Amino acid sequence: MTSVSTYRARDHHDSHGHDDGTRTTLGFWIYLMSDCLIFATLFATFGVLANATAGGPSGRQLFELPYVLGETLLLLASSFTFGMGMLSAHANQRGKVIRWLAVTFVLGAAFIGMEVYEFAKLVSDGAGPSTSAFLSSYFVLVGTHGLHVTSGLLWIVVMMHQISRFGLTPVTRRRIACLSLFWHFLDLVWICVFSLVYLREFL
Repeated sequence: MTSVSTYRARDHHDSHGHDDGTRTTLGFWIYLMSDCLIFATLFATFGVLANATAGGPSGRQLFELPYVLGETLLLLASSFTFGMGMLSAHANQRGKVIRWLAVTFVLGAAFIGMEVYEFAKLVSDGAGPSTSAFLSSYFVLVGTHGLHVTSGLLWIVVMMHQISRFGLTPVTRRRIACLSLFWHFLDLVWICVFSLVYLREFL
């Protein structure tokens, strides 16, 4: 009788653990969909205000395409390194996962550093957010993406700590899988930013 009760208790616990994992994944997908709506709104706003320069400088005059291409390559490379980290997680190689996450962090931090420098240069050149509606929408769109990347960097640090301390448990695997979705989503958004904000100015 005791063994049956113990088995039922374990089965009940395992089923709840599985449900919790399913709810976490579903909830994260819902969050990503809400983020899609936020960025869609920002893209639409930028599209409407792209030519509202109020007699000020346009994107073609302000943006340096090779510089932004460098930012883009950094973020795309970070997506690749994160993918390598996930492959290492599937292979149960904790050390490699942490190393790949560290490389991803460095690439993402370099991307943010370049973006901050770009913003600072624009402001110092008199092309701040208050200069025109075009620049206001630009700073909000690109800045929102930058804040998301910064949040992702903090999340990477937390995951490196948790994997180092607890290993590749079902919980840490689920969390790093959610982080992977988030990071690749940010790469996809940046490709849209690069194409619709920067590249269109030079076509």
